[in-house]
Amino acid sequence: MVARSSAHCQIEAAASDAWRRELGQAFTRVDPLLEFLGLRRDQIPTLDPDPGPFRLLVPRGFAALMRAGGPTDPLLRQVLPLVAERVLTAGFRCDPVGDGLAAQAPGLLRKYAGRALLMAHGACAVHCRYCFRRHFPYGDLGAYAPRIGVALAQIQADTTLHEVILSGGDPLLLADGALEDLLGRLAAIPHVRRLRLHSRLPLVLPSRITARLCALLRTVTPRPVLVIHANHARELGAAAQAGLAALGAVGVTRLNQSVLLRGVNDDATTLAALSERLFDCGVLPYYLHQLDPVQGAAHFAVSDGAARGLMAALRARLPGYLVPRLVRETAAAPCKEPLG
Repeated sequence: MVARSSAHCQIEAAASDAWRRELGQAFTRVDPLLEFLGLRRDQIPTLDPDPGPFRLLVPRGFAALMRAGGPTDPLLRQVLPLVAERVLTAGFRCDPVGDGLAAQAPGLLRKYAGRALLMAHGACAVHCRYCFRRHFPYGDLGAYAPRIGVALAQIQADTTLHEVILSGGDPLLLADGALEDLLGRLAAIPHVRRLRLHSRLPLVLPSRITARLCALLRTVTPRPVLVIHANHARELGAAAQAGLAALGAVGVTRLNQSVLLRGVNDDATTLAALSERLFDCGVLPYYLHQLDPVQGAAHFAVSDGAARGLMAALRARLPGYLVPRLVRETAAAPCKEPLG
């Protein structure tokens, strides 16, 4: 009996570590990714094969969801560096949503009444080329333990804070023990009534949704709300659906926020398919963001007029609960601006 129990623990530990191994095998160079997809450089004349500091990072499981031989595949377009990123565009900035203005302590942002955002981890599992924090100085945050201690002390002292959002980077890149400790310390603060996790991992690295993680989230009070980030229905593959179902089974509320991206999801049929697929996976559409004007991402921009037209088309096709809210985030504004 003891030997069987030990073997079971070893199997469980191996499963819990699989996502780390998978992340370690992610594509970090352009040419191997193109080869995996059966593509050549000359098929993508706007390609930037050496993107510099904001390097390529794509888990192999996410790459497997892309269409082989498709140079304009909408999933590939989100992660493939293009020379357009080097163009300096008026109105596009390194800090488009005012993170610097909102900083209360390293990695602790206070933008909206009653809420604070805590950067639980400075890294992501995928580098999205439109990321509004692609220029954020994560290296300046300092060591994890002391900065988290300072942030928690500020949250504890401010009784007007009722919700804490764990973001980054991606909070699910924390090891289970560190995540359990952080959630436990937040849950112990009486005036914190809601916890939110913003993560792309359930889609790009679904092996992160382990039995141990689900068991942890089952025990946290208040039960965290998980906000995922999917822009296209094909991002929600079978593994992602299984992971999201496991999270739902332990009582985790699941919402989705998307970004409106030219060449990815800027048509009503694609957006409607995304909402339908999200519902299949037990996730409700939450926000559709207009692109944050971050330097290097102007080629993804969709006009406000076109965005409103898409929303009108969605309302005509879908029940209200499957229509996300079209919003823009503006630096120093008291809330996200509705554009519907």
